[in-house]
Parts: sequence; structure tokens; C-alpha cells
Amino acid sequence: MATPNTLLILFSITIVSCMAIGHGRGHDHLREVCSATRYQSLCIHSLSSFSNSASHNPSGWARAAVSVTLAETEQVQQYLVKLKTGRSGGQMRGRARIALADCVECFDDAVALLHSALGEMRRLEQRTFAWQMSNVETWLSAALTNQDTCIDGFQGNKVGPQVRMIKSKVLNTTYFTSNALALANKLASSGGSG
Repeated sequence: MATPNTLLILFSITIVSCMAIGHGRGHDHLREVCSATRYQSLCIHSLSSFSNSASHNPSGWARAAVSVTLAETEQVQQYLVKLKTGRSGGQMRGRARIALADCVECFDDAVALLHSALGEMRRLEQRTFAWQMSNVETWLSAALTNQDTCIDGFQGNKVGPQVRMIKSKVLNTTYFTSNALALANKLASSGGSG
């Protein structure tokens, strides 16, 4: 006859094994979802916390991707504003300072576009699905264009540490946005089924 401690240990091992199997399946499904994206490792890393809530729902995955993209873009927007209005932003001169001001405007627009896309995704209906997803794809594409425009503004500038940091942070947001657009395109092509 097994002792209570032995039963507890066996029960714990069983629970941990079941959790590992479940996590493995969720991770495999996430890999499958992210296979549609250009930056798959980033997709897997940024969406792993949504594995339970999004599950096998393409709409949930696309919405999660837009949500994390919005959060990332807002962080960079705040960084750019702080840089523009802070002491270190005052150290930027000439074209770099103009590029920074333009970049802040581009990110203001990108954040607004991402908010619109996320809002639309939260209201998806089967009867207006194609039209709504067309809006989402347009807004995500426009947000990506704004992010790219920000980077383009720094081309030809003296590349100091501040400019390198700005370009790095902004480029990272383009990866998030690209992934969100890929998952939105995948959802749109499914017609909302799945």
C-alpha cells in the first residue's frame, strides 16, 4: 500500500507531465500560427502569453498581435516624445532634430492607426467581416508606413548613439507591425472561419 507521501509525489508528477504536454501542444500551435509571419521568433516570444486565451482562434491571434504591436509602438512613441522634449533631444541638431520631430508625428499617427485596427478587430461580425478586415489591413499597412517613414528621416544623418538607438527601437516596431499585418492577412483570407 502506497504511503500518502508517495501518492502525493505520483500525483505531482502526473500534474507536471500533463502541464508539460499541454504547454508543448500550445507551443506547437503557436509555432504554426507564427509560421505566417516574417519574424517568427519575435511572434512566438511576443504571443506566448496569449496561448490560452487565443487558443485555436485566428481572430484571437490576430487581435493579440495587434495588441502587442500597439503596446510596443506606444512605448517607442513615449521614448521619442521624451527625447524630443528632454535635454538629450536638445543635443540633436539640424536634420536629425527635424527627423526626430517628424518621427514623433509619424508615431502619433501610427498609434492612432493601431488603436483603430484593434478597435475594429474587437467588433468583428460575420456579415461585415470582409469590409472590417480590409480596414484593419489598411490601418496596419499605414502604421507600418509611418514607422518606415520615421526611419527614412534619419538616412544621411550623422549616425551617433542617439540616432542608432532611435533607429533600432523604431525598426523593432516595424517587426511587430509586420507580424500583426501577416496574422491579419491570414485571418482575412480565412473569411473569419477557423
